[in-house]
Amino acid sequence: MDLDAYIAEHDGEWRRLEFLSRKRLNADETDEMLMLYQRASTHLSVVRSRMPDPLLVARLSRLVLQARAAITGGKTMKFRAFLRFFTHTFPAAVFAAWRWWAIVGAVFVALTGGLIAYIAANPEVQNQLAHPLMINDMVNRSFEQYYSEYQNQNFALRVWTNNAQLSGMALVGGVLIAPTLYVLWQNVLNLATTGGIMVGHGRSDIFFTLIAPHGLLEISCFLLAAAVGLKIGWSWIAPRAGRTRSQALAEAGRSGIVVALGLVAVLAVAGLIEGFVTPNLPAFIAVPIGVLAFGGFVAYIVWRGRAAAAQDIDGDLDAEFRESAPPELARD
Repeated sequence: MDLDAYIAEHDGEWRRLEFLSRKRLNADETDEMLMLYQRASTHLSVVRSRMPDPLLVARLSRLVLQARAAITGGKTMKFRAFLRFFTHTFPAAVFAAWRWWAIVGAVFVALTGGLIAYIAANPEVQNQLAHPLMINDMVNRSFEQYYSEYQNQNFALRVWTNNAQLSGMALVGGVLIAPTLYVLWQNVLNLATTGGIMVGHGRSDIFFTLIAPHGLLEISCFLLAAAVGLKIGWSWIAPRAGRTRSQALAEAGRSGIVVALGLVAVLAVAGLIEGFVTPNLPAFIAVPIGVLAFGGFVAYIVWRGRAAAAQDIDGDLDAEFRESAPPELARD
């Protein structure tokens, strides 16, 4: 099929549909627009299957979505859609990536734990990592004081935005693999250095009781973002059977957006715990709160993720929000 000839044949219809989708219609124009919309949907399906020119696919996808919005009056965010995101879409996207999450988490914990033990057992390594005066300040003052340095609400907002930015870097960088691995390694080093120095100076109780309440949920979210990022990168390296590299990358990327949006809410919970629970409550209360938050998040993902998977929900965006997806009328 000649692409230029196909465009020349139907360009007038597409321009007419674009014009109609931008104006107030009378009855005759509405009928005409419905007919052109169905034809454009069919054209999009034909182009995608027989001559997938990226520019033409993007043009027709935008045109079809614009026309659909004009016909239906658009789709506003309703409470039911908002609720469905957290009961189906988000847990389905996380559940679909659970193997990546588990592997990344296991490697992170093993590396961090091993380095903490090594640094704690070797004072000369500690002195290479930080000046003795800095080590003394960290052990006796600055580490513990960090959690009460700011007002609770300001501290919660600070850590929320910082963790969201860090998780975003880990997720987005995954498309190239190396940036996410670098971010992971930097966090292993930072946590292991602080932990090794604190443990090595007999302050393991302070370190773990201040990290645990918020850290279980916070670090889990970061590792989830990194795992999803690596999954996105792997999708174009080894696409699933029946998928081109671009299709596999688009699907993984859309699920990554879902995870990123959901993590904003979960990291807000972690920020509230770090801002209000960690600095204000004794360890025997704060630590169980952190364990409960982490356990609740994992249970929620397993419970709702399995239920969504049983309904063949994979965490991808709904069809109408996928730019290159042919609309339902194109199948008729």
